[in-house]
Amino acid sequence: MSTIHEQAMNYVYQQVLQRLIGHLTRAERTALQLLVQRIVVAAGGMEQVGDYKVLVAHGGGEVSSYTLALLRAAQLSIAMRAPRTFHLRVATLRHSGMTEGRLDTINRGYSRLFLHDDPRVELLMVENQDVQPFNHQRPASAVGREVSQRNMLMVGHVTSGDCRATLCNDTYLSLGDFYQRVSTWNGGVHALVSGDSPRKQSHLLAWLKKTAQGSGISVTRGWPRSLSGLFARMEEWSAGYYRDVYGEHYVASDNPSKPSHRHLAYIGVADLLSDVDPATSTLLGEFMAYAPDPLGFHFSYPSYSNPLLMAHLRGLQAQSLRELDYGAGVEGFILQAAPYMRRLHMSEELLAQASTREGRMLSSTYANQFFGLDETQLTCLLFSPFIHHGERLEGYLRQCHPGMLVALPELHKVLQGKPSSDMLQQWVTDTSGLSMPLLQHLYRKRPLAGVQLRGTYATPRGHARACQLSGR
Repeated sequence: MSTIHEQAMNYVYQQVLQRLIGHLTRAERTALQLLVQRIVVAAGGMEQVGDYKVLVAHGGGEVSSYTLALLRAAQLSIAMRAPRTFHLRVATLRHSGMTEGRLDTINRGYSRLFLHDDPRVELLMVENQDVQPFNHQRPASAVGREVSQRNMLMVGHVTSGDCRATLCNDTYLSLGDFYQRVSTWNGGVHALVSGDSPRKQSHLLAWLKKTAQGSGISVTRGWPRSLSGLFARMEEWSAGYYRDVYGEHYVASDNPSKPSHRHLAYIGVADLLSDVDPATSTLLGEFMAYAPDPLGFHFSYPSYSNPLLMAHLRGLQAQSLRELDYGAGVEGFILQAAPYMRRLHMSEELLAQASTREGRMLSSTYANQFFGLDETQLTCLLFSPFIHHGERLEGYLRQCHPGMLVALPELHKVLQGKPSSDMLQQWVTDTSGLSMPLLQHLYRKRPLAGVQLRGTYATPRGHARACQLSGR
């Protein structure tokens, strides 16, 4: 880099910092100074900070967007007063529920923070367990979508149509692999910075722990002392869970990441943001041009992570399993989830439309676009008629496909792997979205622990209390 170019870039960075600070209140400026202090101390002093690399996971939500902006301000603040500043790695997990709007918002924020051309910044994206440079215009991986679709269907069936497990488990269970990859990739990082509250972290770990226990995994008491150990345990839970779900069809993940040789520090900023409401901050709305995504997946609320699709599933559930009206099921969910959905800035118009015919079409289109599933396959998932030797197969046919009742004995033969007609095999794979080997595996399998079959409708047992993560 020539001297003239370096001077020009430094001027640009100064302008970015000035604009950033201009959007901070007095309390936020204090928080910024405390964050700078935490990073410098963690690095071992101002002399060492130039060799220090920090990681932030960025899913495009309010908290991670605000944390990234504060980190960028800290990085540039140090650069203004010292010869060198810390390196910043920003990593995004691209999952099946990530919309183009969310990716555009992430990229727009990167541009406003002037991250794309800064050699002190790495922008990464992990999709289908592959680490790539961030590119918001890259089409979604067809293989990744197929894997997510299959996982979603299998989880739905083995949990007897538990809506929350169906929508959340695959994404949350991928976090251990994600953090291992991005924290060790290309030489690794020294610290993880997060704006998530201890309460949110404990809820996530409680969800993962309960999920692992439900699949029969022996969960040891206490938590690993290191972050790398915690990520490895999360990945062990994920592998154990899918090993139980798929049985002999399970394929182990090829994770080339190795545990970091260095201690991975944790720098929390949630306490610095206790008096800050990112939703009303001009830092997000004006400077970063942040736009809420009502259709995308939200990590903050596991039970309401994908409100539009959850409402759709509840509508289908009411219609097919409870013999109620689709709109009644949707409205019941919206009434229950309204406080959370408004925190996600879902428009009142969208909420009001959800139970209508137009809202149903929108939700159905969304499910097909992002997950490759139509209403027939989602209804089959909610009924989960194949599990445990097809105990609910007759009820499913009677309710949803009465014309196929005459073929019930032959369908049992299909699922048992006995010689059967190609037409029946095609019907059952089209209706479920799953291959014959997986359907036959489900037929031989009992539901996961914590799920009971109750007539024609199954509900998961109560959730375990949230565990506490110490040392974070």
